[in-house]
Amino acid sequence: MVVRVVLFVLMAMALIGFGTVAYVSLGPGPQKVVKGPPQVAVLVTARPVRAGSLLQPTDIGMKLYVKSAVPKHAQLDTPVNRTLLVGAMIRRSLPVGSPLLPSIIIRPGDRGFLAAVLGPGMRAVSVGVDAVSGTAGLIWPGDRVDLILTESLNGKGEPIGHQVVAETVLSAVRVIAIDQKLVEGAVPGNKNGALARTVTLEVTPREAEQVTVAQRLGQLSLVVHSSQHSPNRLAAGNPGLVWGSDVSPALAARAGAAAAAANGGSVRVFQGAQAQEFKF
Repeated sequence: MVVRVVLFVLMAMALIGFGTVAYVSLGPGPQKVVKGPPQVAVLVTARPVRAGSLLQPTDIGMKLYVKSAVPKHAQLDTPVNRTLLVGAMIRRSLPVGSPLLPSIIIRPGDRGFLAAVLGPGMRAVSVGVDAVSGTAGLIWPGDRVDLILTESLNGKGEPIGHQVVAETVLSAVRVIAIDQKLVEGAVPGNKNGALARTVTLEVTPREAEQVTVAQRLGQLSLVVHSSQHSPNRLAAGNPGLVWGSDVSPALAARAGAAAAAANGGSVRVFQGAQAQEFKF
């Protein structure tokens, strides 16, 4: 009996060993890693852009090319190349994924750049801004902005509620330059991170005259439009004047009290059918 059990165990072990050897010999060998051809990241359009557009950061994307198939003069995706493309003008319309080649863009500083950026019959006019009026350096070339004039009328005989007034001088005008470079408000190369001092706008000849006068009247501020701005600038219209008393209830109350004091008070005394008014 014992002999039979031993023989059975030996046979089972032999079968297990044979199966293991067969699996190892017939199973798949070690996997080999196959490397593809080297690829290069090239700067391309991230969305369709129209001729005459100024490139913004959201317009610039990346596409991988096999090194041997990289388009001639294509620009590699590096932080420096991306920065240099911001504010550049596209000479012709491009679909999404098109390489941003030097032959189809004109960069700030190139001869004739400003004239190429301006639309037919348009002019370029610069306005002075500070950290507040220039939206803290968050304006990019190609943005659409409203130009708002805030004027102080102190000492001009206006009531207290009408001594400060704001109005929209221009609506939905295109920004074409920040300082002398078409980049975002923080001036490149300035270690102190100084903000831009001038913003150049694309306007009509008449609007250029309006801006020149507005700069003498008071402070100019820029208000950025949504990227889904109306293509018709005139559709926005002029919202009219906004007085100090329209914004501040306290100032409106003071204006009402001042008007009442200026008009004075009166008491009417009745004696039978007779009435007599006393003013004070």
